[in-house]
Amino acid sequence: MSGSTRIWSTIDYERNGKQVDCLRLPISTDTSAYGWIPIPAICLKNGDGPTAVLLAGTHGDEYEGQIGLMRVARQLAPDNVRGRVIILPSINFPAVKAGRRVSPIDEANLNRVYPGRAHGTATEMIAHYVSEVLLPMADLVVDLHSGGRSLDYMPCALVRGGKTDLENDNLLELLRVFGVPLAEFTNGAGGGGNTTLPAAAAPFGVPVITAELGGGATLRRYGSALAEQGTLRLLKYIGILASCDAPDPEPVRLMSCESTDLFVYADSDGLFEPMAELGEEVENGQLAGLLHSVDKPHSAPEEIYFRRDGLIVCKRHLALANRGDCLFGLLEDASASPPSGAK
Repeated sequence: MSGSTRIWSTIDYERNGKQVDCLRLPISTDTSAYGWIPIPAICLKNGDGPTAVLLAGTHGDEYEGQIGLMRVARQLAPDNVRGRVIILPSINFPAVKAGRRVSPIDEANLNRVYPGRAHGTATEMIAHYVSEVLLPMADLVVDLHSGGRSLDYMPCALVRGGKTDLENDNLLELLRVFGVPLAEFTNGAGGGGNTTLPAAAAPFGVPVITAELGGGATLRRYGSALAEQGTLRLLKYIGILASCDAPDPEPVRLMSCESTDLFVYADSDGLFEPMAELGEEVENGQLAGLLHSVDKPHSAPEEIYFRRDGLIVCKRHLALANRGDCLFGLLEDASASPPSGAK
């Protein structure tokens, strides 16, 4: 284990068997000068073989992945594993306990602070542990998300493109095995850019499957089932499981999201009335929604329009919106294979 991390655990990643404990995130507060916060962890190992790191709870108000990985952790036993599986269903435990996207300790978004800092804030210490301890061991990382409190998502997955055609072919096959209906390759330029987990994994050459499986800070059963079944299929595919009780994956539609025009934002404050629904195919110039001003209820609502053809993959869950809030996200069809050398 890296000597620079401040997080510690009784789990020995080199020991065979099933170990259940927690990572200990050091914290010093008014009422606990030398305390720590538990981050539940499960490690299964049986001899030599590949290592899979399974994460959920990066954002605390996203639940499908958390429950899916809990189910995976309960059913796996060392005897049916070849290699190693490390499961952290609530990697950002402070945010999970608070039911928030960001940590209540430092107001940080875990997927915006990679590679983190050993002597940083609580969230930076978690990111540093993943970067310095877990990623060097991993042959595959599965990072399960959903839209949280503010968004509803269709089940989809994305990968950061590799440097070669061979890497991209492998990533595409991993997406197909996981089995989401929609999948996209990203160049890493959007969202958190180089501060995300896939960006931190890139120097190690570790593939990261990131999935969006629901939203609204509630539980979509199809999302938690996909989290469980898709993860089991991936463990079988990379050789950790000889078999798994999961149905064959559905076909994957390869999509793209390379333009900011595919996102629709509120340009003023108000109550958001959507005029299109999740999963709907929309056209450039189509009415997307209305924003009703609570300050000027007598005024006509602001009309918002789509600026691109596409499929609605996410939609704002909350009615109250502020200027700059994302109201819709679209995907458009991509070519049958990822671009050469996509990164």
